[in-house]
Amino acid sequence: MRGKFILSCILFVFVLACETKPSTRKEQSIDNDSLINHQQSHANSDEVSLDSLSLKLRVNFDSQELSGSATWFVRAKEGVDELALDIRSIEVKEVLVDGVKTSFKLGKDHPVYGQGLYIPITGDVEIVEVRYKTFPSAEALQWMSGEQTSGGKPFLYTQSQAILARSWVPCMDLPANRFTYSAAIYCEAPFRPLMSAENPKEADEEGWYHFAMREPIPSYLLALAAGELEYRAYDERCGVFAEPVVMEIAYKELVDLPEMMEAAEALYGPYSWGQYDVLFLPSSFPFGGMENPRLTFATPTILAGDGSLVSLVAHELAHSWSGNLVTNRTWNDFWLNEGFTVYFEQRIMESVYGKEYADMLRVLGYQDLKETLEEMGPNNLDARLYLELDGRDPDEGMSDIAYEKGRFFLEHIEHIVGRERFDAFLKTYFAKHAFQTMTTAGFIDYLKANLLNQNPSYLKQANIDAWVYQAGLPKGFVPPQAAAFDQVDKLSPKLLAGKQEAINATAKWTTHHWLHFIRGIQAPADTAQLRTLEKVFEFSRANAEIANAWLVLSVQSDWQAMTPTIEEFLTVVGRRKFLTPLYGAMNQAGPYWKQTAQDIYAKARKGYHAVSVHSLDEMLLEKAQ
Repeated sequence: MRGKFILSCILFVFVLACETKPSTRKEQSIDNDSLINHQQSHANSDEVSLDSLSLKLRVNFDSQELSGSATWFVRAKEGVDELALDIRSIEVKEVLVDGVKTSFKLGKDHPVYGQGLYIPITGDVEIVEVRYKTFPSAEALQWMSGEQTSGGKPFLYTQSQAILARSWVPCMDLPANRFTYSAAIYCEAPFRPLMSAENPKEADEEGWYHFAMREPIPSYLLALAAGELEYRAYDERCGVFAEPVVMEIAYKELVDLPEMMEAAEALYGPYSWGQYDVLFLPSSFPFGGMENPRLTFATPTILAGDGSLVSLVAHELAHSWSGNLVTNRTWNDFWLNEGFTVYFEQRIMESVYGKEYADMLRVLGYQDLKETLEEMGPNNLDARLYLELDGRDPDEGMSDIAYEKGRFFLEHIEHIVGRERFDAFLKTYFAKHAFQTMTTAGFIDYLKANLLNQNPSYLKQANIDAWVYQAGLPKGFVPPQAAAFDQVDKLSPKLLAGKQEAINATAKWTTHHWLHFIRGIQAPADTAQLRTLEKVFEFSRANAEIANAWLVLSVQSDWQAMTPTIEEFLTVVGRRKFLTPLYGAMNQAGPYWKQTAQDIYAKARKGYHAVSVHSLDEMLLEKAQ
């Protein structure tokens, strides 16, 4: 693959140097696409492979657009006469095939899947170049003004997962196709770009930055960010990028990152991506983190000041094995990415911080899963690990089912076979399938052949069908316990009563203790008690995890005096994990709160990423009509 990567770069330079030949054929448009395949893509990936990509783009903050070219190194089967790519919110200016300008067709624009870009080719084609620009509305791109960032300077970041890479790069936007890439990105000073690739650590006075990703990745891991950024290293392998005003707290928060990397490698083998850095994004980022190879994107909401929320970084680090190294082949198999990663995250946290700490995370995860299952109902097909997302936005499958039910299934297997045997199995699994994709059926076959068939009782105890293909949790599932939460449960009545001795006993509580406490308060709560607790502990001014849980409880308890605080939170934080439950609570809490949700959303919506907007529009705007 590396040889083809180098060849593509050489050919790309050759193409740019050649004068393009005019074509008498014009751009055409077709009204109907063929049936979109089960991977939510127009691409003909079964006929054509895209092995490597060369990007050349200019970042323009004034017009909020990327402009330039995407050049693909192509391998087509004999007899194939067309290349089909995915695009969305992209203006295609021209297409060249092996340096010769050619015609192209655009498919009908689908509201979720975008358009097919159809390019005539022959079986011996080597290079296809698409010259294009993006629109400010491109769903993957979040253009932020100085008023929306910590440092007061504009910022850009991409969020390609699940099928949004097509809105900033013409590509086969499905996880089954992996490719290497190189890029040349232009940014005017003081801005600098970063990518999910080898990143230059120093600024370039001329504004051109060069990147290389030599390991093959799927399109959803293609990432770009640009802003006024600094870098600080922990060691030769890992460090932090952040806006200058955020750097000090960001660096201190992740001081245990080198130890996390050592713990991960001790479990499941060497880290395969060279560098591991973390970029802290502005607060509109819709997710906790995004596992872009070599450069995790992270939300600033984990900057709690005490390191209590760094399990998120352990999660994204774990993705370097589960998801990035071995990738779900389709979005129906999404649990193979996330269930494995939550399990791996748990093991890292246990290794670095101890079992008692990790057990609290397991219980909180179970609480999230239980709530999700209750909301879904007992027969919801999306409560299975293996999903059926044909014809849908795969983002709909990104729930706690994949994450938490997937994790508990793997823990279940560990309990059956023993941790030592299961660790050896996973280490071999990652090594054997490195830089490949995996389906649910393929993993189950591998699990049986290489682990469960070693003992007649293993397969029966595993109860695979109930875990993977049936909704909910199997009968006999035992919820996790955390000894540290026993103290919380004992003190809760006294804390609600305002007893000083109970207040004193919380001096060493972590975020996880407080989350368990707040979640344990039955809603609607006595607002007089809530006022006392707020006065003593200032939950609404704590880190985002605590504040969000507290504000949801405030809404459910009809504590209307918290409205200004809720509005402030929702106009600063863009993480969907927090937005959905808080807006959801208001939307269900009576006329006052419904109207409040509408009013706040009208002000805050423009600062949210498209991923968050999609979920909230569905919740709030349709019901408002």
